[in-house]
Amino acid sequence: MSSSQISVAVLGATGSVGQRFISLLDQHPWFKVVALAASDRSIGQPYAQACRWVLNDPMPEYARDMVVVPATPDSIHAKIVFSALPADLAKDLEPQFAQAGFAVCSNASSYRRADDVPLLLPEVNADHIQLVKRQRQQRGWSGCITTNPNCTSTGLTVALKALDDSFGVRKVFAVSMQALSGAGYPGVPSLDIHDNVIPNIGGEEDKVEWEPRKMLGKLDGNKVELADIGFSAHTNRVAVTDGHTVCVSVELSRPADPEAAARAMRDYHAPASARELPSTPRPVIEVRGEADRPQPRLDRLTGKGMTTVVGRIRRDPLLTLKFVVLSHNTIRGAAGGSIYNAELLVKENLL
Repeated sequence: MSSSQISVAVLGATGSVGQRFISLLDQHPWFKVVALAASDRSIGQPYAQACRWVLNDPMPEYARDMVVVPATPDSIHAKIVFSALPADLAKDLEPQFAQAGFAVCSNASSYRRADDVPLLLPEVNADHIQLVKRQRQQRGWSGCITTNPNCTSTGLTVALKALDDSFGVRKVFAVSMQALSGAGYPGVPSLDIHDNVIPNIGGEEDKVEWEPRKMLGKLDGNKVELADIGFSAHTNRVAVTDGHTVCVSVELSRPADPEAAARAMRDYHAPASARELPSTPRPVIEVRGEADRPQPRLDRLTGKGMTTVVGRIRRDPLLTLKFVVLSHNTIRGAAGGSIYNAELLVKENLL
């Protein structure tokens, strides 16, 4: 590890999101993976032996011979831990790491609603990172917890941010078509999803209806005032490997035709503090003009999987406008999002 690189670890390293962390951290310019942690059945084994690799990209060489360690603070010597833990485990373990001085960048849902924990999309609400200061003061931690949102909330919120800045957003009706990888591995049984759509994903609709309000809210001193936007969401699992698609209708506060909305999205940029980080989406939003785009198979890797792709912007006969949003759920909506949050912590000198 070069002296300029920051030591990091991955918790839940053998799962599908943990694997995505390991893949995205390969050759990262700022971070060097020094520990991989997983459950008791994997401890003491080389990672290549402990892990059933499910990504299309090959397992990075640096990870293959690393011996899996316990997911405890005294087993890891790093400044940042990336948490791909299930929510029930994260609830207990993540505060232990924060108390011990680690910066925890979490993909879990356990602390997204906590008043002093930032729920971050740096291209949307980079200023919310300052909640870390209140968190440390209130909880007596030298470390911290930051979270990224549910993978369906991610692309939706990025698109809404551009519209809210330009026209104001009052109401949102959203219907998701969520990829199989969002369920982890082994995920949904094949006989349930083949030739089928599953019109319920437990807990997802509540997340999609609440999380964007926190991210689009205003940081007022030491708290976030939730955005005054009404949400209604339907969430569905579909037979797509990667890439969550959301069909959205919005009521805006000020008039906007499809061309003006497309221009607002194309012109949207991340806040200055998050604009030049290694994981910054380039562009933040890509607007497609074709009648049948975006599509997961064709568009999910736009901007190396970090860009939000929007298409089919048109007038809505009941509200103002409707459109389709696509984002890569395990890159932008999971591991890549947590890495982006860690980069922002470094940029803001909050490690």
